[in-house]
Amino acid sequence: MSTTFAPLTNDTFLRACRRQATEYTPLWLMRQAGRYLPEYKATRARAGSFMGLATNVDYATEVTLQPLERFALDAAILFSDILTVPDAMGLGLSFAEGEGPRFAKVVRDEAAVQALAVPDMDKLRYVFDAVTSIRRALNGRVPLIGFSGSPWTLACYMVEGKGSDDYRQVKSLMYSRPDLMHRILEVNADSVAVYLNAQIDAGAQAVMIFDSWGGVLADGAFQQFSLAYTKRVLSQLKRTGVDGTDVPRIVFTKGGGIWLPEMRDLDCEVLGLDWTANLGKARAIVGGEAGGPGKALQGNIDPNVLFAPPERIAEQVRHVLESFGTPHTDTSRPGPTHIFNLGHGISQFTPPEHVAALVEAVHSQSRAMRS
Repeated sequence: MSTTFAPLTNDTFLRACRRQATEYTPLWLMRQAGRYLPEYKATRARAGSFMGLATNVDYATEVTLQPLERFALDAAILFSDILTVPDAMGLGLSFAEGEGPRFAKVVRDEAAVQALAVPDMDKLRYVFDAVTSIRRALNGRVPLIGFSGSPWTLACYMVEGKGSDDYRQVKSLMYSRPDLMHRILEVNADSVAVYLNAQIDAGAQAVMIFDSWGGVLADGAFQQFSLAYTKRVLSQLKRTGVDGTDVPRIVFTKGGGIWLPEMRDLDCEVLGLDWTANLGKARAIVGGEAGGPGKALQGNIDPNVLFAPPERIAEQVRHVLESFGTPHTDTSRPGPTHIFNLGHGISQFTPPEHVAALVEAVHSQSRAMRS
C-alpha cells in the first residue's frame, strides 16, 4: 500500500495536542464508534461477531466513520479492541454476547509467563490494514487516532482471563510473585510499543495508551507496575508519522488523577482524565504556562451526563469548560490546551441525539469563550 494521504482539512485536535491555540475546544468521544449507534448494530449483525467486525478491514473502516457522519467530531479513533495484542500472543480471545471479552488461556504460573513473547505483528496485520483503510476513507476530514491497552491493563485481562470486579488473581500474582508480574509487563510494554509503531507506520496521526485499570492499584504499586511500563512504551515510540509530521501521544489512566504530579514528567503530549479529576487543578499541576512546557489535557465529562435532557447536557458542558479555565488564545506560542472528551467510554444505552447536543454545546460554548 502506498502511504500518501489527503491533507487534513481539520487539524484542530492535533493542534490542541501540541498545546497550540485553537478557535474552539476540539472534541472526540471514547468508544464513539459503537453500540449506542443503530448503524453500528446493523454492521455488527452483518459481521456476525465482534471479532468478525474488528478483523474485517471494510467493516472496521465503516464503523469508524459512522459517528463522523452523524456528529461534527474532531478526530476518528481506530475501531479495534485493546486485547488484540494478547490475542496475538496465543491466548485465544473471544467475545460472548453481553459478557465481554475472555481468554481461553490465562497467564498465572511460571510456565505460562516464560512462554510469553512479543507477538509476530503479521498476526495483527488486520489492524494495520484497517488503519490505512480508515485514513484513506477519512480523506483528510479529521485526524485518526490509533491506540493500545497499557501493559498493566493487558496484564489484568491476561491473568484474570476476563474482566474483574476485585482483581484478585492479578493482584495475588503481583504481591506474591512480583518477579513474574514484572516479566509479563516487560513483554507487554515491548509488544505495545511495536504495535503502536506499526499503527503509526500505517497512518495513525496520534496514539493513545488506555490504562483503564491503572486506578485499581495501591499508591506505590501504581508507580511500580503501571506507570513504569507506560514509560517503557513511550520511550520506544516513533516520533514521526508517515507524512513527516509529529505523532502526539495520549496517556489515559482511569482513576489516575491522584498521580498527576508523577505523570507530569511522562514523555507524552496529552494526559486524559476521568470525571473524578478537576480540570483546573490538573491544569495547575501539568498544564504548564504559555510559552513553557506542559501537557494538554483530555476529558472529562461523566458519560452518564448524556442520559440527561439536552439543556442539562449543555449546563454540564459549561461546567467542564469553565473548570478548565481561560482558553489559551496566543497563536505565537504554546500554552495550556484542552481536548473535550468523556471521562470514560460512552454507554451503549446513550441516545444518539444527546451526543449531537453535547457536540453542539462544546463547539458553540468554547467558541463563545474565545470571542
